[in-house]
Amino acid sequence: MFRQLKTTLVATLIGAMLAGQALPAYADSGDQLPDMGTSAGSTLSIGQEMQMGDYYVRQLRGSAPLINDPLLVQYINGLGMRLVSHANSVKTPFHFFLINNDEINAFAFFGGNVVLHSALFRYADNESQLASVMAHEISHVTQRHLARAMEDQKRSAPLTWVGALGSILLAMASPQAGMAALTGTLAGTQQGVISFTQQNEQEADRIGIQVLQRSGFDPQAMPTFLEKLLDQARYSTRPPEILLTHPLPESRLADARNRANQMRPVVTQSSEDFYMAKVRTLGMYNSGRNQLTSDLLDALAKGNVREQHAAQYGRALQAMQDKNFAEARRQLQPLLAAQPGSAWYLDLSTDIDLGLNKANDAINRLKTAPDLKNNPVLQLNLANAYLEGGQPGETVKILNRYTFSHPDDTNGWDLLAQAQAKLGNRDQELAARAEVMALLGKLDQAISLLSGASSQVKLGSLQQARYDARIDQLRQLQQRFRPYEKM
Repeated sequence: MFRQLKTTLVATLIGAMLAGQALPAYADSGDQLPDMGTSAGSTLSIGQEMQMGDYYVRQLRGSAPLINDPLLVQYINGLGMRLVSHANSVKTPFHFFLINNDEINAFAFFGGNVVLHSALFRYADNESQLASVMAHEISHVTQRHLARAMEDQKRSAPLTWVGALGSILLAMASPQAGMAALTGTLAGTQQGVISFTQQNEQEADRIGIQVLQRSGFDPQAMPTFLEKLLDQARYSTRPPEILLTHPLPESRLADARNRANQMRPVVTQSSEDFYMAKVRTLGMYNSGRNQLTSDLLDALAKGNVREQHAAQYGRALQAMQDKNFAEARRQLQPLLAAQPGSAWYLDLSTDIDLGLNKANDAINRLKTAPDLKNNPVLQLNLANAYLEGGQPGETVKILNRYTFSHPDDTNGWDLLAQAQAKLGNRDQELAARAEVMALLGKLDQAISLLSGASSQVKLGSLQQARYDARIDQLRQLQQRFRPYEKM
């Protein structure tokens, strides 16, 4: 399947600011917050939080090395929503993103957005450990730690928070300038930030471990993973990045271990999807490092049947990356024969077919996939296979439906733009590219592209009215986002 990586963001900076700053914990032994007549609600309403989240997600898409791999996006969102379904005080939709970064970290920000670094797959031994990090970040959101941080800053140093947000955006465009601005902004308040961050981290642990257990994962995974991080810090000259943005004193680890010990033991095994995602992430998104090592694959090959499948999939993936298509097919074929409906195997088989210029084989296989109507990964694969096979009209048929159902997926709009270009539909190509620009936070460019599309069609036509209406929508969005641009 096609893969897109967008580069240049100081992810450490966003992690430190957006996951770190928070107020002292006030919740009781449950994970319910008081009704939103609280001070946090008076500073930032749920609607405002979602609007800010929309703004920052677009900035993230446009500047961060996001991994837009449909398989991995589907996996982390499926896992995340399993956890969210067992969380209380959920007041916003949740979305999960994966950044290509070898530093282990994760952070949450406005509007239910959670970002994971790809290095988590390298360090998490099992699915429960990965889920423990996600449950922690989900709890930052449900406990509205960011809104509470803003309330605290509003009382103690009103200009600090505003300056910090502005510095984050500046860092996206110019990392050196942004980091210098942030350093100056926070110089006078750093100790205060650290003191209440520790309390919030402990609250996120406490709520998160309950979410973890209710979701059917091993609660012991949380203290186990925290202990792994502390061990790394003890024997390294530089602590893991996650400990810089999520302070971890010994007391926090002891509290997590004590809570896990009081919970009913859970016997759980990692899903096959977890192992597939781990192998795929390490094999394809490793920033130039060879993280999918022979030792790791050999260890998986000696494990249970799910691990054995992942090991063989990993070897097929490596062969595909090396353009050794015959070896990739040899490794993959037994897996595909045993599980002909697996999106992991169908996706890789499509890549092999397209590498061999056998697009028709990929098309025929995908058309008969049992889960085609319900699985967006397979739909994108089929659209891409049609495009590579010289059938852009079929690509458009699929993607017109796909982009309606998944308007926030840049993959669908990008493929649609390519297909329309091949068909010579200049206005529709420009309109699709405009949607990509809008999702990347580049609203001026999106409006310019739509204006071009409008000029391509008959004056007063229904199509022109649609383009002009979309321009009006984006201009309204610009107005809503303007306060955040000035921060």
